[in-house]
Amino acid sequence: MGRGARLSELSAKAIHSQVVEVRGHIIDSQILPRILDDILDSECEFVIEEMRVGRTRGDPSYARVEITAPTAEALNEIVARVRQVGAQPVQTGQAKLEPAPTDGVFPLDFYSTTNLQTTINVGGRTLAVANPEMDCGVLVEGNSARCLPLSEVRKGQMIVVGHQGVTVMPLERPRGPSSTFAFMSSSVSSEKPRAGLIHDLAREIRQVKSEGGKVLVVAGPAVVHTGSGELLVRLISGGWIDYLFAGNALPTHDIEWALYGTALGVSLTEGLPLERGHEHHLRAINRIRHEGGIASAVRKGVLTKGIMYACETHGVDYVLCGSIRDDGPLPEVCTDVIECQQAMRQRIHSGVRVAIMLSTMLHSIAVGNLLPAHVTTVCVDINPAVVTKLADRGTFQSLGLVMDVGSFLRELLDDLGRPQDR
Repeated sequence: MGRGARLSELSAKAIHSQVVEVRGHIIDSQILPRILDDILDSECEFVIEEMRVGRTRGDPSYARVEITAPTAEALNEIVARVRQVGAQPVQTGQAKLEPAPTDGVFPLDFYSTTNLQTTINVGGRTLAVANPEMDCGVLVEGNSARCLPLSEVRKGQMIVVGHQGVTVMPLERPRGPSSTFAFMSSSVSSEKPRAGLIHDLAREIRQVKSEGGKVLVVAGPAVVHTGSGELLVRLISGGWIDYLFAGNALPTHDIEWALYGTALGVSLTEGLPLERGHEHHLRAINRIRHEGGIASAVRKGVLTKGIMYACETHGVDYVLCGSIRDDGPLPEVCTDVIECQQAMRQRIHSGVRVAIMLSTMLHSIAVGNLLPAHVTTVCVDINPAVVTKLADRGTFQSLGLVMDVGSFLRELLDDLGRPQDR
């Protein structure tokens, strides 16, 4: 049976429908096409009841769409899906609240959040949901609402249930002629015009810093292994970076390089493994533990160069989150994953507006899950699968650059060093 015949049959049988509307820059931001594709992919139907297209670049557009589904369950599922990109039921009503039944447990029908800006209607008031983050609940306390992780909910706290009264704001492309976000939703490719994208990112960083916003770097050990650590040091010493998130491996191999000139036992100047070099990373960890930690080693003059030295001497706050694979770990590495999440959230909520992910798939995905959608997010990796997975795991706002991390950092530094655009 062809798709047209199947949809006609659905029309004859379906009795469940919901009218949704979407407004804003919904065409060039690909919001409306995505909504219609989602409806068809779910084997439902739609009818565009009203459509108004903005006549200029600054004018918003509007669409009113009726969705028809064969069952109430299918309708609820597709409405929930299109709401995640900004479509809203015409009648949203008031949000429903239920108390958490016990610590660490949401009500069974809790509203699961996206990372988009969200508001809820409660008691005739419209409340903005603070700290937007995917895969959380919404806690309402008095005249405020915020995203709440499952691990932090306490018995009796009032949590939003269902979708009624919840409005999600779509993430639109900015209206300027050139913007990093203007390349959102484009395919990942090593053939992208990287110079222009890096130029846009440099301009975004300058603007964010001038307005008091924060820049976050999430980095993996490949930054050190490729000999690019000194480039990251220059970014830190130039005052462009506010926070560094990493695991145990990045600081370990950075300190190994600072103490022994190797990374994983390989000389970064000669590119050759040294005799007994495989011991260097563990000896580096042991030395730092002996000195009482990274900060203490810097104060004592034991650690005199490298990424972690630059963070300590230039006031860059860092969060190091451990894993089951870690040797040591270093004293500053947090080994409680819930504490790690809380520490990262605290920094993100303090005004992070740009996040740069450098050659670390798992850490990038983990941090990406905590970021609001409005944070300019750039993922750089030589492996196309890494930048693709970050977007596939929910961080849809991320821009992927398939390139060597050293080349990226060098071009970014060069651009940041040029006079600003007039």
